[in-house]
Amino acid sequence: MKQLIVALQGLPADATVLLEGDDGYAPLGALELLGNGGVLPDEVVLQPDMTPD
Repeated sequence: MKQLIVALQGLPADATVLLEGDDGYAPLGALELLGNGGVLPDEVVLQPDMTPD
C-alpha cells in the first residue's frame, strides 16, 4: 500500500485513476479493505465504477 501511495503522490491531483481489465479501462469506483485478522496482511481491493456509460 505504501508503494501505491508514494506513486500516486507524484501524479497530478486531478488525474483520473483507471483500472485495466479484460474489457478495457474503467474508472476507480471504490476501495474495500479486507482485514485478515492478523494472520495474513490486510488486503485492499480496488473496485471499478460500474455506472453505465
